Amino acid sequence: MIDQIEASLAFHQRALTLRQERQKVLASNIANADTPGYKARDLDFSRALEDAMSDVSQSGLALKRTSDRHLMGQGASGALDNRHLLYRVPDQPSLDGNTVDMDRERSAFADNSVRYQAALTILDQRLQGLRQAMQPER
Repeated sequence: MIDQIEASLAFHQRALTLRQERQKVLASNIANADTPGYKARDLDFSRALEDAMSDVSQSGLALKRTSDRHLMGQGASGALDNRHLLYRVPDQPSLDGNTVDMDRERSAFADNSVRYQAALTILDQRLQGLRQAMQPER
């Protein structure tokens, strides 16, 4: 039964983790809006979520060890990897090489915040439903 509960909540947990990671990327873009040469990045959320939910990405990355003194390398299963982080193509390139478009970044940041809050609300409602289902009848 615990496995079924965990499986039902896994999607929301991974979606929240990816939303949090995307928020960090967008905040980094906004923070570096005036940094010459900074290249804006964003997360391909749907592909990252598909990979997070598939069995292949849950096994983590296996690293090759060339020495016995190396640590066992295992990628974190829920962590964001660089293949999902993409560079943005600027609509209007700047002279200093910075590709941050503040209007686009603010819009994406607000959109991601709303979606994060919605996912959190849905997860909270599911947990409340499970809690009520486990309560004895009165």
